[in-house]
Amino acid sequence: MAQDPTPPLSESSLAALASIPFDEAPSPGYVVHLDQLEKNCQLLQSVSERSGAKVLLALKGFACFSTFPLIRKYLSGTTSSGLHEALLAQESFGPEVHVYSAAYKPEEIQKLSRFAHSLVFNSAGQLAKGLSALEGQRRPELGLRVNPEYSEVETELYDPCAPSSRLGTTRAALDRALETLPKNLLSNLDGLHFHALCEQDADALEHTAEAFEAKFGDLIPGLKWLNFGGGHHITRPSYDIERLIRVVKYFRERYQLDVYLEPGEAVALHTGVLVVTVLDLIEAGGHQIAILDSSATCHMPDVLEMPYRPGILGAGAANEYAHSYRLGGMSCLAGDVIGDYSFSQPLEVGQRLVFLDMSHYTMVKNSTFNGVPLPAISLYSEREGLKTVRRFGYEDYRMRLS
Repeated sequence: MAQDPTPPLSESSLAALASIPFDEAPSPGYVVHLDQLEKNCQLLQSVSERSGAKVLLALKGFACFSTFPLIRKYLSGTTSSGLHEALLAQESFGPEVHVYSAAYKPEEIQKLSRFAHSLVFNSAGQLAKGLSALEGQRRPELGLRVNPEYSEVETELYDPCAPSSRLGTTRAALDRALETLPKNLLSNLDGLHFHALCEQDADALEHTAEAFEAKFGDLIPGLKWLNFGGGHHITRPSYDIERLIRVVKYFRERYQLDVYLEPGEAVALHTGVLVVTVLDLIEAGGHQIAILDSSATCHMPDVLEMPYRPGILGAGAANEYAHSYRLGGMSCLAGDVIGDYSFSQPLEVGQRLVFLDMSHYTMVKNSTFNGVPLPAISLYSEREGLKTVRRFGYEDYRMRLS
């Protein structure tokens, strides 16, 4: 059964999101609450100051660049998964642009070399090819992503260390590769990177870090940095911050190097909503069904991929309140169903609904499948009120095709 992957909002966060004037927002439309976003960033800055870690925004999770002027006041930089994210980071964020990709093309490496702070390679072979591509170019700091072969991630689709994972090199694969590659290849490294978490607490990080050190500890002395990747749910209320700080300090002090953390979801956790409208009410198979002007597959794909059932302001689980509905999207995909919910009053055509926790992994993953329009993007703060910063239309659909 689909579960909500994130803990409930605190009462103060829920009250803050409920204060957004939803009737003034476009539908469908994402709304990011800037005050809540700033609270998250302030907490992350506090973690950085107390632990000595450098915290980076992972653009794969949240890349709403109209919020970057706020975020960059608190974080050290960004981490990107390829050239285009890195270009956005350079253009809209700065100053440190870190990049990891499962594989680079030589021309991408050459373009990235002009501005990237670091390039992390996925294998020893990619590192060797990267060094060749960098000949005669400005040379960023270089890293290698490793797989500690330890994971506590329950959803296989999101498990970077699942068996036969393509992400990061195992120690055995690294040692085999070095038998045929230049013996001094690893002397070019400035850092090592691992990423094995997904929406997890510091205990999972500590266990993973122990496995990493056991397998790769002999390679750490002399490096400039270690990157502990993402998946740290630092800004959720129950997160064990003291344990995180202890783990970071251990590596910083033992090996005399910098430690990077690169959360994406934690930056934007519980900061945004998706405002939608009920277009039709029908009955089928014993269910009351509401058709929305939104779509799971287009606007919140993790609902189908994870899967999970996102919260709705003022709604409950099926049969919790008097009136239950199955909420469906407007695409032709038969499985474009968001979930079953109940409400204290019957739904009406034209009524607004507000999905919670819709900042991270929504805007960055949405699509125009079926020509379904992309949701508008708005920002809200108590001081400035609601401001719509982007609306999308037919041209956005058309320009993706030819």
